[in-house]
Amino acid sequence: MKVLVCIKRVPAVAGRITLTEDGRAIDSKYLGFAIGPHEECAVEQAVRLVEEHGGESVVLTLGPAEALEQLRDAMSIGVSRAIHLVTDGEEWDPDSTASAIVTAIREDEAGSGPFDVLLLGNEAGDTGGYQVAVRVGRALSRPVLTGLKGMTVANGVVRGEQVVPAGRDIYEVPLPAVVGVLEGINLPRYPSVPGRIRAKSKPVAASNPARPDQRLGMIRLVVPEGAARQATILGSGASAAAATVDMFDSIGVL
Repeated sequence: MKVLVCIKRVPAVAGRITLTEDGRAIDSKYLGFAIGPHEECAVEQAVRLVEEHGGESVVLTLGPAEALEQLRDAMSIGVSRAIHLVTDGEEWDPDSTASAIVTAIREDEAGSGPFDVLLLGNEAGDTGGYQVAVRVGRALSRPVLTGLKGMTVANGVVRGEQVVPAGRDIYEVPLPAVVGVLEGINLPRYPSVPGRIRAKSKPVAASNPARPDQRLGMIRLVVPEGAARQATILGSGASAAAATVDMFDSIGVL
């Protein structure tokens, strides 16, 4: 089995997001970067598929030179090799991103055979964009499953599970297929020290695709307001008893 997993270099989810003065970029001065949480699970799923069925897993990213770190992270847990579409760090719209990925897929498949499964995170960890998997599948004329919290491959078929209010919806599509997974579909493993050492010698095919004219333009970025938190001091000792009872009563505990 040959599996491709696409990842994106995004700000670490635990970091505090601040913007540049013009509000058009994230200030990364004090910010770490990582693989997006949905894509971490996609990488783990790719490794598991190869462990189960044999074959090769490949990781691909469209991003700046610094995104090599995320490619090495993926290879440190078992991915065989990497494809790096190197950019200057500017954001690409979904149409351009999907087009660059499709071109890279076709070039790789021409040399080493077709991918059975193309894995992506259900949406990007920074922009929340969710179009790329669908656009890639359409361009390659392959069936697409997205929003998956469960996935198995057997007898040339992908079986995907989506969580819905009433339970789970089950879908089956033939290989080759494009799959978008959600965080929680599995528990990603941590890279080992030997894995990180091996990742340094694994091959990375780098190229510099031209950024086409963008069909989607950004106006500005906005950091969501955090949830307001308040603390009320009810008193101390026995004098606080009445206020505590009143508070419990007001929230319906009593």
